[in-house]
Amino acid sequence: MKIRANGIDIEVEDSGAGAPGERRPAVLLIMGLGMQLTEWPAPLVQALLDAGLRVIRMDNRDIGLSQHFDQLGTPNLLWQSIKLKLGLTLRAPYSLTDMARDAIGVLDALGVEKAHVVGVSMGGMIAQRVAIAAPQRVLSLTSIMSSSGAQGLPQARPEVMRALMGRPASSALGDLLDHYVRLFKAIGSPGFPMAEAQMRERITAGIQRSFHPAGTQRQMLAVVADAGRAAELARVESPTLVLHGKADPLVPYACGEDTARRIRGAKLVGVEGMGHDLPPGVIERLLEPMLAHLRAA
Repeated sequence: MKIRANGIDIEVEDSGAGAPGERRPAVLLIMGLGMQLTEWPAPLVQALLDAGLRVIRMDNRDIGLSQHFDQLGTPNLLWQSIKLKLGLTLRAPYSLTDMARDAIGVLDALGVEKAHVVGVSMGGMIAQRVAIAAPQRVLSLTSIMSSSGAQGLPQARPEVMRALMGRPASSALGDLLDHYVRLFKAIGSPGFPMAEAQMRERITAGIQRSFHPAGTQRQMLAVVADAGRAAELARVESPTLVLHGKADPLVPYACGEDTARRIRGAKLVGVEGMGHDLPPGVIERLLEPMLAHLRAA
């Protein structure tokens, strides 16, 4: 369903709210760079529902069925990376703080006073921003395969960056599938490989729902331009769980360690063999600490 949040249109799936008058604890799930709400694995969503939680998923701005911002232009990421290396100021079309305000706006629109906030990759960064900006709205924070954004942290492997920055040979479905299969194989979990047929099925469903690569580029610039978040993480008051793959080739494990170190009382759980995706075997290993964390909070 479409709701108005932070002055823009956001696509939301709201499940498990219960009967009228029933107040189930809510968990807000925020996806990563260029990823739609449908990318949250069904077993994870079902496990949260079975635990008695109200599960709220959202398409971030500029992706999926939420409002797109093509009027802001498509950034030149090569030039922006040069500016970053030169220490020049980056000006993104919008910020991760804006995207955090979208998430808070979703809670406002749904009448949710407080929620557990869970984010993956860029979604983890947005979740961190929510916890910084509105601590009174956050029952707990779970940051998955994400980063503090601090300077000096290990970067993605070169072959992964080439796959991430590459482009499909054409806009034909076959070329799009080949491109994204290469990307997801490059960032995937070596200990929990996903079958290519399953991968292609998921990619096809996502493309058919919405395909908007320009939005991904604007989101990427928002991530790179969010330079001050690391220092602000000391302000996070919410009980925090950091989940991270020890084999993550895109956002190395040290990034999760740094995030946990900067948030007072945060618990870090590393998963052997987990890369930068959520295949079934990884979901099984994430759910136990995640559900325990939500219950404790």
